[in-house]
Order: sequence, then structure tokens, then C-alpha cells
Amino acid sequence: MREDDVVSENPAHGSLGPATDRRAARVFLVDAGGAVLLLRGCDPARPDAGFWWFTPGGGIDPGETAAAAARREVREETGLEVGDLGDVVFRRITEFDFEGVHYRQREEFFWARCDRFVVDDAGWSDVERRTMLDHRWWSYEELVVTDETIYPEQIAGIVRELS
Repeated sequence: MREDDVVSENPAHGSLGPATDRRAARVFLVDAGGAVLLLRGCDPARPDAGFWWFTPGGGIDPGETAAAAARREVREETGLEVGDLGDVVFRRITEFDFEGVHYRQREEFFWARCDRFVVDDAGWSDVERRTMLDHRWWSYEELVVTDETIYPEQIAGIVRELS
């Protein structure tokens, strides 16, 4: 993916009104075999919305760079300390509802190689404990054939292109 790619997607999760703008940084964590780590979550305020898989990452705090936020979020959500993440490899804008708020989120994705590890949830916030249910390493082949909901939706192509 080129650094300037922008993909808009609007998951069919309803809309609660005007969007709250938010910036986020996410990371494709990829092991030596090309498998990517994904977290499985839900919105406890909307159990009918189902479950979905997503990359580690989250909101960028005021004054924080996207790369610093990505490193912090990976540490908090997985326990893994990552170093230099390099350039942004993918960008998207998405809108979604979560815990009663409608968000328009601008996301910057980074790519990091790592050894496969077991996720450590010691750094999870209360929100993460309510919403993050599982984690799993996904191969490219599994990403292509699954009928599970995964964000970003283009993940299989991104993993293939960047591996």
C-alpha cells in the first residue's frame, strides 16, 4: 500500500448522530511466517452488532505522534515493546458507533515484524477488559477464506503486499 492511500469504510452498525472526530494509530504485527496478530472484540452496549477482529492500536493522545501512540497501544494491548515503526503503510477513515458514541476515525497503520508471542493483558484498561475477548495469529490463507468480520477489510491484500 502506498503511504497516501485512503480508504473509507462505514461498517453497518447504525448511527447515533453527529460524529466525534478521533485520530488513531494501529499496527500490523506480523511474525516470521507472515501471520498477523488480531484481537477480537465487541461493543457491550450493542450485543446485536456481533464480534469483529482488528489490529492492535487506538487513540492518539494530545501532543503524541502517531508512531508513539502505536507503540504505546501495542504495549498496553499486547505487552510487546516495539521499537522504530518506520513509515505509515496504510491509512483509512472509518465511521462506527461504540459505547453510545458515533465516531469518525482517521487511522494510520504501521507494520512491525516480531516473533510470535502470547498476548499479555496486564495493561488493559477497563474498556478493553469489557470489549476485547480473544486474540489470534492469522495466516494470509486464513484471512482470505474466513467469513469473520475483520478490520480493515483489505487486510489480506495488505498482508500479502507487505510480507
